[in-house]
Amino acid sequence: METYTIEELSFSYPGQETAVLSAINLTINSGEFITICGRSGCGKSTLLRHLKTILTPHGKRNGRISFNGQPIEDLDQRTQAAEIGFVLQNPDNQIVTDKVWHELAFGLESLGYDQSTIRLRVAEMASFFGIQTWFHKNVSDLSGGQKQLLNLASIMAMHPSVLILDEPTSQLDPIAAADFLETVKKINRDLGTTIIMTEHRLEDILPISDRLIVMEAGVIIADDSPHHVGEILSAMNHPMFCAMPTPMQIYAGVDNDLSCPITVKEGRQWLNAFLHNKTATQWVDAKETSDVSSPIAIKFKDVWFKYDKSGPDTIKDLSFEVREGQFYCIVGGNGTGKTSTLSLISGILQPYRGKVLIGGKNPASMKSKELFTNNLGILPQNPQTLFVKKTVEQDLYEMLSHVDLTAEEKAGKVDAVVKFAELEHLLSMHPYDLSGGEQQRAALAKVLLLEPKILLLDEPTKGLDGFFKEKLAAFLKKLQSEGVTIVMVSHDIEFCAKYAEVCAMFFDGSIITSNATKPFFSGNSFYTTAANRMVRHIWRDGVTIEDVIERCQRSS
Repeated sequence: METYTIEELSFSYPGQETAVLSAINLTINSGEFITICGRSGCGKSTLLRHLKTILTPHGKRNGRISFNGQPIEDLDQRTQAAEIGFVLQNPDNQIVTDKVWHELAFGLESLGYDQSTIRLRVAEMASFFGIQTWFHKNVSDLSGGQKQLLNLASIMAMHPSVLILDEPTSQLDPIAAADFLETVKKINRDLGTTIIMTEHRLEDILPISDRLIVMEAGVIIADDSPHHVGEILSAMNHPMFCAMPTPMQIYAGVDNDLSCPITVKEGRQWLNAFLHNKTATQWVDAKETSDVSSPIAIKFKDVWFKYDKSGPDTIKDLSFEVREGQFYCIVGGNGTGKTSTLSLISGILQPYRGKVLIGGKNPASMKSKELFTNNLGILPQNPQTLFVKKTVEQDLYEMLSHVDLTAEEKAGKVDAVVKFAELEHLLSMHPYDLSGGEQQRAALAKVLLLEPKILLLDEPTKGLDGFFKEKLAAFLKKLQSEGVTIVMVSHDIEFCAKYAEVCAMFFDGSIITSNATKPFFSGNSFYTTAANRMVRHIWRDGVTIEDVIERCQRSS
């Protein structure tokens, strides 16, 4: 049975000549698990929002969408609320009550169910999702992963036949993301719920997907099983292939005629078969060391911090140093204190014990002009907090409003950063109308206009496609070569492993270990790359895709 039938769907936003969606034809069958991917701004989120009328954006639309054989605009709001569940990127944007148990009951109360039915369904969902231990907690006390799981449970309490998820793991750490996706898989497998999901991180999602749909510039360019789509993108030499799972990329980079792996388990089996009757090349990489001769850019000494005077400590006895020109990455679970540390560096927060120094000065005692003019640049976790104007172009120029430059010089700087961030076609749009990835690029462009010596990045790759990630990495490396110090908080393990100079792991308010990037990741079990998990039984220090491909090519 066909759940959704989309025929010749086209859509463009008000005042935009270019269509965001162009002649989309798509059939989604009941019980299917469908993943939609594509470069940032390709139309993924816009397509999903057309599948529930209350979320459909304002603009010019052509074509037809049917839900269970009925035009979707003919469905009443109650039916859509009950039948079509929708999970947004940011969990905080969807939670409406103060307590976990109340959030679980809210949708059912809105639909008018009686109390006994509500109690039964809430108990059932709490048990199914493992929420019992935090059932009575305040929502504000939950981690990002718990909030997203609560959103999912609240929707599933209404027993929808379709579950639509728009990059639901973009703000979760790798372990929380894997747990969340495992729950989605369980919903599809055990309840038969149709799943339609957009995602940039495909490592964990493709093995459980029935179909992978790739979009580009509002058009579907591939729609098949994950295996076949990977082969199609590889043959096309398409930029989206760099978003495919690590085992698939390694397979494509090595000359062989074996079957293509998708999971780490399949990748290990492929590697064992590939190396059969070959000698696995072993060599020692040049030992990575961090330059300790350059001056200290950022220093934490015995720092303690908490948000409430009577509350628990968020940062506990934290001490570390970042040298000038270093690319320093901080990884760790949600709620461990990573973002709070960036706020301490920027002077937004102040410790109640210990010292935070930037270039030997306390940032909290520095004037804004001294701190942020050609000194400190901050990309926050939520890029919307940086937007203050009605268009992207006005927002960029606003960043230079207090800078002593001529109009021509300002235009030159804005043009350069617009070109880098690929914002040319977005300049006239309101920043809030952009996709998550486009907002991230626009926010990054604003920060880069400050030409900072120290760049603080909080989840900069969130919502970005693999193609733009590589472009961002090349730019960050260029800044680093010019002496810019980069401190990045990220859940993107693959990005950190490939480009960072030093990595540190946060746990329970402090750094528990730090090291040069390769030895850091080769010593971890879960906080490491898919490439390392795939090959560690042969090459323990193989961390990146490039590492593994090179060693496979040298083995004979």
